[in-house]
Amino acid sequence: MGISMSKKRLSLRARINLAMILLVLVASVLIAAVTIYQYSEEAKEYHTERLERKEKAIKQSINFVIGETTYPVTTENIPLIFKDEIFEIDAIHNLQINLYDLEGQLLKSSKRTIQRDSSDLCLDAKILNTLSNTLEHRYVVKNKVAGQTFQSSYSYIMDEKFKTLGILNLPYLENDDFFNKELKEFLMRLAYAYLVLILVAIIIAYFISKYITKSLRTISDKMNETRLEKRNKKIQIESSSEEIETLVNSYNSMIDELEASAVVLATNEREQAWREMAKQVAHEIKNPLTPMRLTVQSFQRKFDPEDENIHKKVDEYSNTLIQQIDTMSSIASAFSNFAKMPAQKSENLNVVHIVKLALDIFNEDYIEFYSETEEIIAKFDRTQLIRVVTNLVKNGIQAIPDTNENPKINVRVFSEGENVNITIEDNGSGINEETKDKIFEPKFTTKSSGMGLGLAMVKNIVETYNGSITFTTQLGKGTVFRVTFPKSQTISV
Repeated sequence: MGISMSKKRLSLRARINLAMILLVLVASVLIAAVTIYQYSEEAKEYHTERLERKEKAIKQSINFVIGETTYPVTTENIPLIFKDEIFEIDAIHNLQINLYDLEGQLLKSSKRTIQRDSSDLCLDAKILNTLSNTLEHRYVVKNKVAGQTFQSSYSYIMDEKFKTLGILNLPYLENDDFFNKELKEFLMRLAYAYLVLILVAIIIAYFISKYITKSLRTISDKMNETRLEKRNKKIQIESSSEEIETLVNSYNSMIDELEASAVVLATNEREQAWREMAKQVAHEIKNPLTPMRLTVQSFQRKFDPEDENIHKKVDEYSNTLIQQIDTMSSIASAFSNFAKMPAQKSENLNVVHIVKLALDIFNEDYIEFYSETEEIIAKFDRTQLIRVVTNLVKNGIQAIPDTNENPKINVRVFSEGENVNITIEDNGSGINEETKDKIFEPKFTTKSSGMGLGLAMVKNIVETYNGSITFTTQLGKGTVFRVTFPKSQTISV
């Protein structure tokens, strides 16, 4: 099973070519077999009929001799009657003649030989019985000697009054040289014809398969290009077969349904995103509103103009309100920054220098920076690059638990071909399997505070500049985020 599955399947073009060649080969073999059989049957029929014609002609000659002889026409006088005439009949018809009496004893033969086989001198009893017991009084024996086929016919010869005088035996050699020559020549001509036919079949199969597979390849390419998130073009193929046209129509119908489904899906996703965002904004805004309400209520209940510490209490209430207002402002800024596309500004920057500037805002002494060179020039927006680095470093700091006695964050910048790579490695708690797929989703966070928009924002910025962000992590050992973007590119809008 494994071996058969590992074998590559033949392409449709190869199958069509192979089918055409096999069809021609099978047809040629069948026709050759039928031809050989037909020649064989014709040869058998030819020899049978030829022996019958020879026998009939020789009997006519024998009857003529019997009618002209001066000897009494008896069985005993056959050697005298045909003393010289038997050789003349042999010469005329080119066939050996043997004459036997009714007991099967040889009387006269045209075979000029001194020594004879014992089988030639006396006939077998089976031959005599068959001659006497059959209606046509004729018996033909066929045998093979030294690879050659012989027929021997036995029949009665009669006088003018239809009295049986003796037995006529004609040994006949089936000479198939002529038929074999004809058959060989015919098979050679057939082979040449089918060789040409095979070449024609290969050429025809090539063009037919090319025509069929061209349409299928067009459909396959279009299917491979089909995407849910973009507008897909319909297939337009002219002069195609009914089956190909049906397939094309099915694909075009699928494209229409896909576009309709994409519109519905996009609308639903957009509505769902706004609902989730609204819930998140409402949730985050409610958090500072509660202490603000309590503060105002407490201020109303305890307000006393005569209190000597009234100014101090007003300051405390004011500071509390200002603090919560700042929290609400930071919430609004976070959502605003996330929704805002990165600036469509691209300038030649020294990535090494910009990353160093981004790290200067952090006071943690366990942040270490490495760069293979002092200068790596790439096109990027300065503000957005700083935002990417600071968000990833901040994420790394927050991922390190307070119980870690040796916290460490390594930031590396290096080039790789036409790309710039920035890696931020921490030795924090890592990311578990359940949250790996959600780590770049907006509003997703594992922290007790924050909006969960940092990594989503980083991903948005990096992909806008035709880059990518990936990460590797180990639970309890830390995480490495890797940002890659081309040194020179066109900003994706």
